[in-house]
Parts: sequence; structure tokens; C-alpha cells
Amino acid sequence: MWAVEKDPAFRSDFTNVTVLDSLPSEERLRATVERAIVAIPRLADRVVSPPLRIAAPEWRPDPTFEVDYHIRRIAIPEPGSMRDFLDVAQISTAPPLDRSRPLWEFTLVEGLEGGRAALLQRLHHTITDGVGGMRLSLSLVDLEREPGARPEDAVHAIAGDMAVERRERQADDAVDRDSSIDVIREALSDRAAQAADFTQRCAGAGFRLVTAPQHLPARVRDVAELLASLRRQVLVTDRGHSAMFANRSLARRYDALAVDLDPLHRAGKAHGASLNDVFVTGVARALAAFHREFGERPESLRMAMPVSTRTRGDFAANRFAPSRVVVPVAIESVDDHLRAMHETLHGIRQEPALDAADLLAALIAGVPTSVLVSLLRAQTRTIDFATSNLRGSPVDLYLGGARIEASYPMGPRAGVPLNVTVMSYCGELQLGINSDPASVVDPDLFVDSLRAAFADLAALG
Repeated sequence: MWAVEKDPAFRSDFTNVTVLDSLPSEERLRATVERAIVAIPRLADRVVSPPLRIAAPEWRPDPTFEVDYHIRRIAIPEPGSMRDFLDVAQISTAPPLDRSRPLWEFTLVEGLEGGRAALLQRLHHTITDGVGGMRLSLSLVDLEREPGARPEDAVHAIAGDMAVERRERQADDAVDRDSSIDVIREALSDRAAQAADFTQRCAGAGFRLVTAPQHLPARVRDVAELLASLRRQVLVTDRGHSAMFANRSLARRYDALAVDLDPLHRAGKAHGASLNDVFVTGVARALAAFHREFGERPESLRMAMPVSTRTRGDFAANRFAPSRVVVPVAIESVDDHLRAMHETLHGIRQEPALDAADLLAALIAGVPTSVLVSLLRAQTRTIDFATSNLRGSPVDLYLGGARIEASYPMGPRAGVPLNVTVMSYCGELQLGINSDPASVVDPDLFVDSLRAAFADLAALG
């Protein structure tokens, strides 16, 4: 994700659009951000890259880190509508994050109609994935408007002191981590360790085949299944299935839509489908209706969707594997479409290529950036749209004394025409729609199509 941003189309920062019922206290907002930095110390780190990509970049404490630099405040002319606010949001998040600093920024927006405000929480994907982003959000919020002292505040204070000590020790390290010579030395050492680990794995696999030849047929079958999965997930050769979405640009358009959760949950349960099946079916039906308005009737579209690989207690920054799947869009009956989508999505988690994602990443780590970008550009041309599903809170949350009315996640497009990401919150599915105006040429029509598609699905419940 870091290297391919040589092409701006592959930027991987994402933004959560949080709408608040009032303007939060700046002092309390700053305090909650400092609390989040204790919970996720990487928020105070910056990236240091070895020259010529001879090894992976490293996180290092930013010696010039200032919380206030990362918290901004702007106002829109009152009374600002949701559309006015989203127009400002898409413009303010258009420039890339400063790669010489910690990769995040929060922008407080005041002036929304009804005395409301909003917070744009923007993070780079190298810090965390969507699930990790939810951990960050939980460290920012309260369960009541005027909470007392948190039981863990003392723990946070101790952890904060420990984090300061750790950074001071690193700052006093005799090795200059930004020195070219020392960075190269560490990078070469890291590369040698990776090569030794890879060699050891291969030797171990060969030893197991020699000592247990009876397992050879099963292992050959496993390799065949992995190669077939790689062909489906990594080495796709055809283009996207939508002629409309062939045109792509760097422009962005944000839209937001909220729909009732309970009837959709009932509809899925009644048809043996998950809420994610219902969500993807709604997006697919909206895309089918949208294409029909322009004289296109694709039978299917190729969707990209991250699959979480986290296990219980796993707090790593990123734990997901990218998947691609061809989903049906031309099924007229809502019932039949939902059942077909459930069958289509059911086997994604069993794709062997997803289990090999970390190994594949290690293998391509040394590929020249220009080649890597070219390969990724060819693969993103095979994708028509992206989706992602995040679980939110079923109860009201507060931020700096203001109640959170809604949270619309704007997932990264990364060269794809459309990303629809959903978060559940207080009985609603709240959809963040990040689209490319060169592809989704009438975004209002697409939002209307989404609204109608989810209404049809809700009627099944």
C-alpha cells in the first residue's frame, strides 16, 4: 500500500464521516485523541523508507510530532446541508496525507443545519484496516454525554508514561535511524532474515514430502487448488464487466445513505442469508438498475471485498486479505437474487489464495515500484466496484460531549470506480459511497437506486 502510491490512483487513506448533534468541546476532543494515541501508539509514528526499496519501510517515532497539527477546524456557511458538508469533505480529503508525518488527520466541521457539526477522521490504511479503525473509534467515544472519569484512566496515564519513556529511549539510540548508511545496513539485514525464513520454509516442505510420501497426492491436490484460486483472485486477465465503468479518474464524490437495519436483518434470516449477503445484494441490484438507465444490462460484475483474517485477541494493524468475486446482477426476483448472492459469497473465505496473502506480499516486496504499479493498474481494471462491511455500535455514542448521529465510512477506491462501505449503528445501516464521477456519472440516480434496492429487500422481512 505504501509503495504503490507512486500512482495517486492507488492512495489507500480512508475517511469516516461522523455527524454530531452539536459542536463538541475542542479541549475534550483533543483529550480523547491523546487517549487514542496511547491505545494506538502508531498514531505518533512516521514511516521511514530504505532507499531503492531494498527492504520494507519501518515505523519510527516522529521527533516533531504535534497533536495540534493533526486536528483541524473549519466552518461551512450556515445552515449547511448534508450535501454542502459532503462537498467540503470530498475536497478537504482530496490532497494526500503528508508522508513525512504520522499518517492521519481529524477535521472538525461546524455550521451544519440544526446546530450540528461533523468530524472527518482520516487515516492511512498502513496504520490499520477497517476493523482496527473501529478500535480507534472506540478509544475516542464515550457512552454518555457527560461521563465521569473512566476506570481505565489511571491505566492510560501509566501507559502514556511508558510510551513517552519508550520514545525517549529510541530518540537517544546511538544509531541514527534516518541515516542512509544505517538504514541500508538494517534493510540488508532484514532482507537476509526474510530470505533465510523463506528458504527454511521451503526446506521444511521438501523434508515433509520425503518423510511422508503417502501425503503426496493430497499435497498435489492442495497445490492445484491454490493455483486455481490464484488464477481467480490474483491473475485475472479479463477486464471489468461494465462498459460504463471503463472511464476512471482521480476525482471523488462522497454520498451517504441510511436505511433501517431490522427489516434487512429479518429478510436475511428468513432466507438463510447473512446481513453481508443482504448488503451486497442491495448494492448489486442498485448497480443493475443504474446500468439499465443508461442502456446497459450486464449479467454480472466483479466485486472486490476485504476478508478479515483476524482471530480473537489479534490486535495487529492490518489483518485482511483482498478478495475478488464475480457477483450476479441481472436476477429480477429479489428472493432469487438474495439466494444466489448467498451461494456466491459463501465460499470466499475458503479461497486458498487468501490464506497465502502474506506470503504473496513477501514475494512481491522486492519488485520495482514501477512494475508493481503497472501490475496493480492492470488488475484494478478487472474490478467494477468494491464493498466493505463494518460492525458498529447498537447504542448511542458520544464524542467530546456531542452525540454521534451517524457514521458514514468512505472506504478507499484504490483505482476502482466505486466503493460502498457500510457500518451498522443504532438500528441503521449507514452507507458511505465513494465514487468516481467519470464512471458513476449520475451519483444522485445511483443513491436513489440504492434506496429502492434496499426497500425491496426490506419488504422480504
